[in-house]
Amino acid sequence: MSKPDASDGIPAAEAPAKRPPLNKYALACAILASMNSILLGYDISVMSGAQLFMKKDLKITDTEIEILAGIINIYSLVGSLAAGRTSDWIGRRYTMVLAAAIFFAGALIMGLAPSYAVIMLGRFVAGVGVGYALMIAPVYTAEVAPTSARGLLTSFPEVFINTGVLLGYVSNYAFHGLPAHLSWRVMFLVGAVPPVFLALGVLAMPESPRWLVMQGRIGDARRVLAKTSDSPAEAEERLADIKKAIGIPEGVGDGDDDVVVVAHKNKGTHGEGVWRDLLLRPTPPVRRILIACLGLQFFQQASGIDSVVLYSPRVFQKAGLQSDNNSLGATMAVGACKTLFILVATFFLDRVGRRPLLLTSAGGMVVSLVTLASALHAIDQRPVGQATPLAGVSIAAVLAFVASFSIGMGPIAWVYSSEIFPLRLRAQGCALGTGMNRIMSGAITMSFISLYKAITLAGSFYLYAGIAAAGWVFMFFFLPETRGSILEDTEKLFGGGGQDSSREDERDAPKKSTELTSSQQ
Repeated sequence: MSKPDASDGIPAAEAPAKRPPLNKYALACAILASMNSILLGYDISVMSGAQLFMKKDLKITDTEIEILAGIINIYSLVGSLAAGRTSDWIGRRYTMVLAAAIFFAGALIMGLAPSYAVIMLGRFVAGVGVGYALMIAPVYTAEVAPTSARGLLTSFPEVFINTGVLLGYVSNYAFHGLPAHLSWRVMFLVGAVPPVFLALGVLAMPESPRWLVMQGRIGDARRVLAKTSDSPAEAEERLADIKKAIGIPEGVGDGDDDVVVVAHKNKGTHGEGVWRDLLLRPTPPVRRILIACLGLQFFQQASGIDSVVLYSPRVFQKAGLQSDNNSLGATMAVGACKTLFILVATFFLDRVGRRPLLLTSAGGMVVSLVTLASALHAIDQRPVGQATPLAGVSIAAVLAFVASFSIGMGPIAWVYSSEIFPLRLRAQGCALGTGMNRIMSGAITMSFISLYKAITLAGSFYLYAGIAAAGWVFMFFFLPETRGSILEDTEKLFGGGGQDSSREDERDAPKKSTELTSSQQ
């Protein structure tokens, strides 16, 4: 009898699971949905150049310019808060069409405005459209994307925000040679072109499968999931998880696609009671999720990114770049750097996870902001014309800041917020996060000039560095990793039971009923 080999009891090592190829249909849906975010990026950056010509043409003051530049972020609150209920009522897809239509109207009003008051009206209309687009794009993408590529695809809205920023700078450069009364108008009117094509493109997209299940359209949801999942087995698993989260009994809707489950009697399919479960009587896991979302969105904007994007020419002038050509070139470099480094997060989100990128990003922002503030402080202490090396340090620090922001804080704030809420709370929860983001953006951009006049540019960036450091601590202790988790189970990471265990579902579970009807599709 042969002696047994000592290695017989050791299981053979398994080859690492191969990543499935990227689902091209889900990729196309994510790109089309995320392109709405171009509107926000374009509007922010085009204002940096348009304001120069508006001031000459309309004879308006710096204070009026400051308000005009930042107020759109406050106006966008209307759209972002309304988008949650709207998307639960008419669907994610038609909400994106509505966003494009509203922004189109706003761009026309701004471009044709005869006075400051009418421009402000146009900013309000455009702001509502921006709020809608900013909230709905990551929600739709997260709900369509397969688990293996959710981080990649949900980061696309930030990619297109940065693309919009770059296009706005290009528009400033392209039309700055026109007469003052035409140049700023053309810059705004060009912004009315993309929404037309975006609305048409969105109409070719499918509806979110999770929204379809909420409306009882199981057959439609199954067909969408079959196209956007990595395998038929994953499609069925995702459908089962969604049905369980909604409260549809197991086995219902598993037969013929012509069978439609009417879920309208289940509370929450159109957003009823959600605000109560989010704000008034949240469960402990939901409360922690809400704090995570609001905190992440707060620190994303409070660290000063929009001040750098909108007022970078002033920063560069302070650093010693006095000519318009040099300042414009440096500003273009900011846009290009911000857009380029967003691709780092796009490719690594699903490989290394959300937490490592967030913490690396916040750490890099702290270092670059301290470096920038220190360089500007040193420049203040030297005679004019004797700080040339420090000008280079300042420019490098600004580029390092936007690069650090783009590899983590920029895209992941939207990715993370869109994937942590339970299904029935997701739209309104993300709307609250978007609202926090826009409030902070408006507060930062509308106060930057006053702030640096009060405590100097160096003091302003030291303040932003302190806020970014506090954000690093918050993220380290409060945000769990979500990479690889299915959307219906992310609540477990915050201490919940998963599968949408919000308070109302627990309270009303015995009352839920499902009716079956047959309909010929």
